[in-house]
Amino acid sequence: MDLNTRGLVNYLLLPISGVFYLLSTFRKFFYQIGLFTTHHFDVPVIVVGNITVGGSGKTPIVIALVNYFKQQGKQVGVVSRGYGGSHQQGSLLVDQNIKASESGDEPLLIATQTQVAVMVNKDRVQAVKDLINSHKIDLVISDDGLQHYAMGRNIEISVVDGKRRFG
Repeated sequence: MDLNTRGLVNYLLLPISGVFYLLSTFRKFFYQIGLFTTHHFDVPVIVVGNITVGGSGKTPIVIALVNYFKQQGKQVGVVSRGYGGSHQQGSLLVDQNIKASESGDEPLLIATQTQVAVMVNKDRVQAVKDLINSHKIDLVISDDGLQHYAMGRNIEISVVDGKRRFG
């Protein structure tokens, strides 16, 4: 797609993006005022995400954070939706015996690269609960999940692609 076509597409989608922005803002506000429930946990939660579609380098950031906190002596766990994996029901603890087709390739990469507990569940709140209940965890890092306000968090990190920036 050339620049002129992309400019036209962006222009045509502008009204839709405005509506999406308003709906997203109201949804976040409803969580903030308690109309929707945000679940908080006994351990800190760091969410690493992005606001653009496609890869922006979240997984390498998650791996770097896990390794940093492990060096600080923290017991770290990771939760993920398991995008691309076939697992549908409940939580799945990812280890080297799990196939990427089941867990998703990114959770398997994180588990094998960091040797920490990685829990996959479409319900991120349940993933955090199951991770904390099954492992001694000092800190949870969520691979993606910025828009999942039901999962309480202490820190949000938004990763931006250096070439595409916010577009």
